Amino acid sequence: MSRHRPALWNNHGTTMNRNHCLTSIFAYLTLISVALTPGSKTFSQNLSFERPPIDYHNAEVFDPVSKLASKIKSGDIKLQHEDNFGYLRSVLEALDVPVSSQTLVFSKTSLQLHRISPRNPRSLYFNDDVYIGFCQNGDVLELAATGPKQGATFYTLSQQKAEQPEFIRDRGNCLTCHATGRTQNVPGYLMRSVFPDMGGRPRYGRGTLLTDSTSDFEERWGGWYVTGEHGDMRHMGNSTCDDDTSPFDRETGANCSALDRFIKTDKFLSPHSDIVALMVLQHQSQMHNAIASANYETRQAVHQTEQMNELLEREPDHLSETAQRRINSAAERVLKHLLMCDEFTLTDKITGSSQFTADFQKLGEQDHRGRSLRDFDLQTRVFRYPCSYLIHSDAFDGLPDLVRKIILEKLADVLTGKDTREEYRHLSPGTRKDILEILRETKPEFQKTEKSIRQSID
Repeated sequence: MSRHRPALWNNHGTTMNRNHCLTSIFAYLTLISVALTPGSKTFSQNLSFERPPIDYHNAEVFDPVSKLASKIKSGDIKLQHEDNFGYLRSVLEALDVPVSSQTLVFSKTSLQLHRISPRNPRSLYFNDDVYIGFCQNGDVLELAATGPKQGATFYTLSQQKAEQPEFIRDRGNCLTCHATGRTQNVPGYLMRSVFPDMGGRPRYGRGTLLTDSTSDFEERWGGWYVTGEHGDMRHMGNSTCDDDTSPFDRETGANCSALDRFIKTDKFLSPHSDIVALMVLQHQSQMHNAIASANYETRQAVHQTEQMNELLEREPDHLSETAQRRINSAAERVLKHLLMCDEFTLTDKITGSSQFTADFQKLGEQDHRGRSLRDFDLQTRVFRYPCSYLIHSDAFDGLPDLVRKIILEKLADVLTGKDTREEYRHLSPGTRKDILEILRETKPEFQKTEKSIRQSID
């Protein structure tokens, strides 16, 4: 691929149909700037999603947006429309997405790019399963949701007042951008950082940067507004550049407690673009992708093995060595994201500017000592107990039993000290013990798996 155009929902131009390429909310997502051909790698990957057992375009989905759509159709829920925000506030309430999750993106790169600028950024909101994008005076709300089986599904909702508002599901155009190596080869999410000019246009001559939990702090959030304290560390947020050669200004936008000098904050549901929310997004996006990747890989490996079993007249439940290797590899990828391997080490304290930190933590499933996987550290790493809170999600529980069992067994091996591989050295014995105790009380399936392992050893 050549250049990448990061976007909330990427497009291949400014005059296309609005449903052409809905992308992962919250993100700077990859645009393929050349047409795909049948021989390209991405094209072949997308075709695999179209076929059984995934059948991405046609399979029924059970994510929160699809469930809300059903309730609206039945009359159980009625969305309320406002002059300034359309259906935004009502959709946030219906999907239980907190206003405190708001982050603001001013890069002019997404579906409604003509409405976005440093003076008029795009708002992004999220919870564990749903991402919602809003533009001032925009034509549509942009949504993406993760379900228990099909991974990321993309939608729009017209901002025109209607008797019965309708969520429109994308039928595959997104996959040309959002089913690549950058999303772990599944329909998914990607957060990127750009070098924006004063109008919000990315200066592609300077490149774009992947933003996840492993990224250097100084490479994060170009094209985003960032509120909160981060001490001596510096990021790319709140700044623009004039050319492709001058040093990028990371000082002017540092430790910004308010955005009043940049925008009229009363035009938004919140005056914040919280740094802690941005850091959670970095983890959550790739964690979701890893779960979806393991889901797809397992289902495809089993399906292909079943076909071969029939052809070779083997036992129906025979699982080939190739399939076992594929599933084991997918489980390893989930485990590494789950335990936050290679996370960037913070060198100063992070403090958010809004209620997001408190709102996020209070949702945690606690053990008898009040500990939760949602507890923040924000001094040397994001979370106090580096095991993803998404282990409690519908997406994780929706993994095929075969791969979910392997993940939990591998997790137990790491936490009990049986697995001493280098990639898990960031977990001290005390940290492993803490995570182990939390999971024993908050994840019954993990407790059952670990108990089974202990009994087999005894």
